[in-house]
Amino acid sequence: MNRLASNVASFFGRDSRARYELSHLWYILRSNPLSIIGLALVLAYVITALAVVIFGYSILPYNPYRILAGKPLLPPSSKYFLGTDELGRDVFSRTVAATPLDLGIGLSIGLIAMFFGGTVGMISGYLGGRTDTVIMRITDIFLSFPTLILALAVAVVLGPSVIHSIEALSVVWWTAYARLARGQTLSAKNQLYVVAARAAGVSEIVIIFRHILRNIFDTLFIYLTMDIGTVILTFSTLSFLGVGVPSPIPEWGRMVFRGESYIFQAPWVALAPGLAIFLAVFAFSLFGDALRELLDPRTRKIIVR
Repeated sequence: MNRLASNVASFFGRDSRARYELSHLWYILRSNPLSIIGLALVLAYVITALAVVIFGYSILPYNPYRILAGKPLLPPSSKYFLGTDELGRDVFSRTVAATPLDLGIGLSIGLIAMFFGGTVGMISGYLGGRTDTVIMRITDIFLSFPTLILALAVAVVLGPSVIHSIEALSVVWWTAYARLARGQTLSAKNQLYVVAARAAGVSEIVIIFRHILRNIFDTLFIYLTMDIGTVILTFSTLSFLGVGVPSPIPEWGRMVFRGESYIFQAPWVALAPGLAIFLAVFAFSLFGDALRELLDPRTRKIIVR
């Protein structure tokens, strides 16, 4: 009991690290109320996706694949929250059912791009010389093409499927992370702790992944959180153009494409998944911005004062 009381007192103590972190978080949320909105929306998306994955379609009002769950193009009502589409399928159920796929695609491609592009960028920036020149010229070749156009070309060659969409976007998405990691590495590699490790005979690989990665990971992770929404938007665009997820799999971009033909007759068919895409981009942008402020040493100095 005495030990428990000591731990509780330590948590709420004046010099407690946990107390400081909570104060820092509260300062960020208080100074930027949009951060609360972003955090709430991200949590809502994540919880929804997990619920669908764990419990399946049983938690939805209707099976998203069920044709003629209601009459075609019914307007929103108490029975069909967001109406029905041209095949009589419940739009709300299909929009919610698409959440795990779109969120998973955004996170998967972002992580692949961060780890591959970050590794390439760190190696390029740390080694310098010809290695840096060759890697950056290859990166520039990819950057010379619009990302969506290049991803579209790769997706057309591979064919429409979830796996092919991930491959198409992963091929072109790593470049921004490589550039970011290279710039951060160029700044970090001349720091005293890196110079000391090099003088002590530590191998280059160990220095890159133990010393440099540790100090640039926050920047890469913040960029990832803000980038997930952009990945979702681009992936939905591929599906809208017919080279992403094939029908009848619920996916926001594909649903917008099918609802475009009925935009004046039944606007809810396209607006519901379109709103889901917009809110996802909005949420992760706000969340990433809040995370950047949370990890920014300058805001920590303000709190200390």
